[in-house]
Parts: sequence; C-alpha cells; structure tokens
Amino acid sequence: MEIKCISGFASITKDPVASASLYQDALGLPLEAMDEYRFVDHFPGANHFGVWPLAMAAQSCFGQDEWPESVPEPTATIEFELADAAAVEAAVQEMKAKGQAFIHEARMEPWGQTVARFMSPEGVLIGLSYAPWLHD
Repeated sequence: MEIKCISGFASITKDPVASASLYQDALGLPLEAMDEYRFVDHFPGANHFGVWPLAMAAQSCFGQDEWPESVPEPTATIEFELADAAAVEAAVQEMKAKGQAFIHEARMEPWGQTVARFMSPEGVLIGLSYAPWLHD
C-alpha cells in the first residue's frame, strides 16, 4: 500500500449544530453545507475537513441511523487516500492478512468515493479511500 496523502478529516459529533457553530462561526472556517454535513474541500494543509454527524457516520458504515452499542463511538475520522479503487481493495486484503478487522470493506459511497473503514485502537474511524475528484 502506498498512501498518497491524508484525504480527509472530520470530527464526528452528536450535536452538529454546536459543532458547526464552533468551526464555522467561532473559528471562521468557510464551511459549505450538504444537509447536516458541513465541509470545505481543498482546505490548506488537507484536502478535506468536515463535521460529520454521528447518525450520518452510522448510516455510511452500518446502514442505520444509530451507531451500534457494540462498537465504540468515534469522535473523529481520518482517511488515507490511495491511487485508485483497486488500491483500496488491495489495501483491505493486505490489512486483513495482518489481522485488521473492518467495519466495512471497500465499497463506493453515493458521492462517488470508494472507501473501507475500521476503528483505530484509540477510537478513530479510519478510512482507506479513493476520491476521484482529488486526482483531477
């Protein structure tokens, strides 16, 4: 696996209004809105920063609005960008061979990103990702 960059970071919040207020209003970040999700692409020093409601993260990972009690709730997510969708698939196999369990293996999200996710020991939701718009 050859990680190209950190493709995204987003805090995961139970209170998206308060978090958006902090990042957008208090800190002055130029966040855009997509439903409850707030984000800015091509943010200096990173390709993406967002405030991801926990319910949306649960929907993306588990197909339901509630985060399962059996999995520690993440407070952040970090995604590592790979060369293409095939590299995401290969990275999953590489990490599984090393004993890593995944919340979900590589799949394409509705917004066009291929991503596989797992939890870090400290409870960060980690994504192995290919977002085509970052390669244009």
